[in-house]
Amino acid sequence: MGGGSGARSALTLRGRCLVGGGLALGLTGAVLGERPLVQLAAFVLALPVLSWLTVARGRFRLTTRRVVSPPRVPRGAPAEVVLQLGNSDTRRGGLWLLTEQVPAALGRPHRFPVAGLSAGATTTVRYRLLGRHRGRYQLGPLRLRILDPFGLVERTAAGTDTAPLSVVPRVRPLGREGPGGEHGSGGDGVRRALAVHGDDDVSVREYRQGDDLRKVHWRATARTGELMVRLEERPWRAQGTLLLDTRARAHLVAPVGHPRQVPGPPGDDCPPADSLEWLVEAAASIGVALVQRGAELRVVTETGELPPASGRAGLGAEELLDRLALVGPSRVPDLSAAVPAACRAAGDGPLVCLLGAVGPDDVADLVRLRPGPATGLAVLMDITGWGDPVPGRRRGAAGTAPDALAAQREQAAAMLAGAGWRVTTAAAGQDVAEVWAALGAVPAGAPA
Repeated sequence: MGGGSGARSALTLRGRCLVGGGLALGLTGAVLGERPLVQLAAFVLALPVLSWLTVARGRFRLTTRRVVSPPRVPRGAPAEVVLQLGNSDTRRGGLWLLTEQVPAALGRPHRFPVAGLSAGATTTVRYRLLGRHRGRYQLGPLRLRILDPFGLVERTAAGTDTAPLSVVPRVRPLGREGPGGEHGSGGDGVRRALAVHGDDDVSVREYRQGDDLRKVHWRATARTGELMVRLEERPWRAQGTLLLDTRARAHLVAPVGHPRQVPGPPGDDCPPADSLEWLVEAAASIGVALVQRGAELRVVTETGELPPASGRAGLGAEELLDRLALVGPSRVPDLSAAVPAACRAAGDGPLVCLLGAVGPDDVADLVRLRPGPATGLAVLMDITGWGDPVPGRRRGAAGTAPDALAAQREQAAAMLAGAGWRVTTAAAGQDVAEVWAALGAVPAGAPA
């Protein structure tokens, strides 16, 4: 940050008042013919001019270096910013009033004075930020404000250097009670945890015209009474697909900076402020758990699939969190495009659906496109627990009566369960691990 480009000098409120008073005094003296008043007005008006020349001609050269540690934090966690300031001029600096620009989602700008920094010297300023809201932010640039000794004229300049900070969703430990949790991590355990069919089903199928008769499975043929053939062994990799319902109309979304705190589970001092945040946190926790078990993870929302890195078929754990950090409420009205895309991505693998406030129409395509023994897991959000007693403070499905939302949710759950899905409900105050364990305890096709 130099003393030339981008610097502006202007009168402060005190300076403008002084100029206004000087002009009024001079006009009064001219009208009344009082020469002393005119002379006094000239002196009053000269003072801001001299102050302006002093501040405008002054030079300063300030260097900045900003380090954010860590540059990537989970929601609710702090980050420390170290700002190193240096006076690269050949003269001692005056009184510098510095302002560090901070995105509104992370708090207020940080202001601090630096006085009399020697030529070539450096000083360090530290401050902390709390990652209140998910997102990718830029900290800075630094703004410098210099005042003359009388406080009549100020000079401001802005730097260009910034530093990134990413606030990603929290990853909650799921434990071993959820679907497939008893199988450990990796290897055959993952295969059994995420497999779609039983061993007999995946190893044989009905004979089709043109099949090699040498592949006939005589034991299965004798058991079923129909000619069965063995399936070819293919390189296998576990896969898992998440379908996220991020529609604004399906959630109660809290505005940025909303002061109300929703009660969370015991030990959670930063529970999700709205149903969408709970859903994204659940997606992060479940997705990371699947990746750690060796799954090839794909994530689909109603706005499209979250893309993996080039050359990869699925998202890694760090990639998943970075993508979810930017997920917000969408204006897409329905899941008509998301459901077929998620079913195609899942294939015969498991499909985990994290849904907001849904009804029978929202899940009809899931029932139609994922019939039979394919593994389907669904979490339906009870968004009423995130409601705000002050009308208009939250955006989303707040206009629907709680009883009507509950009735629609029960109908949707019954449809999914009737098609062989495992279904459970998530409410405000519940931990992701609790809901995941409940989902694992529900037998396939059982009522939610």
